[in-house]
Amino acid sequence: EAAGARVRIATSAATAREALALHHPNVLVCDIGLPGEDGYQLLASIRKREGEGHTPRVGAVAVTAFARDDDRRHALEAGFDEHVPKPVDPGQLIEVLTKVVGAPVSSAGTLRD
Repeated sequence: EAAGARVRIATSAATAREALALHHPNVLVCDIGLPGEDGYQLLASIRKREGEGHTPRVGAVAVTAFARDDDRRHALEAGFDEHVPKPVDPGQLIEVLTKVVGAPVSSAGTLRD
């Protein structure tokens, strides 16, 4: 928010899906280790709906404590555009969001989980 992004927060995959049905963000910032359904499952359901033509594609950034090279590779193969290990440097996150959105962060709406 300090960089000018509009942020919506969801506390689970289910509430993220509800928010995505109402608001189409430029980028989803998602933890992998969500309660119940994980970030991979959430993104798979989002990408499925996109593939069926129900929604436009949303950029996706995994922000996670799973920080090994294999974790990064898994996140990218699962459909995330970027993988950011925790602890997150705010400047790095702004750079990543700018890259994924393809525009300055101030014009991006984000859904953060």
